[in-house]
Amino acid sequence: MTKDAVMPRGIRLNNPGNIKESPGDKTQWQGERATDDDPVFEEFVSPEAGIRALARILLGYQRRHGLNTVTGIITRWAPGCENDTGSYIAHVAARLGVTPDQAIDLTKADTMVGLVEAIIRHENGQQPYTREVILAGVGMGLGSA
Repeated sequence: MTKDAVMPRGIRLNNPGNIKESPGDKTQWQGERATDDDPVFEEFVSPEAGIRALARILLGYQRRHGLNTVTGIITRWAPGCENDTGSYIAHVAARLGVTPDQAIDLTKADTMVGLVEAIIRHENGQQPYTREVILAGVGMGLGSA
């Protein structure tokens, strides 16, 4: 078996949040690969670019949709029609050390880093990135890098 065969798709595509391509959506993410080999998921040139996109989406959930709890964010991120959302919410809240309905502020880098790391771990069964990679992606997503 090749290394790619056992590596989760999100890691392989530098899309650790498993951001799906939306039909008809012409969004061109910063750092999106020029080639489009995967028919379902976005592909990025680096993990940092994929993490940046994840952070941008999560920040939009807070700013545009008023979602500021793990329950609100994960329910939108991982709908029950595709996921065990309750388990996902419990996992992320536990990793962040908050209750599922406790307000969190994603404009704070530490909070965003914790949320991003928990989502990556849940989506891929692992979180293989160094703190520096996570911080670089989140920094770009929050506009501080």
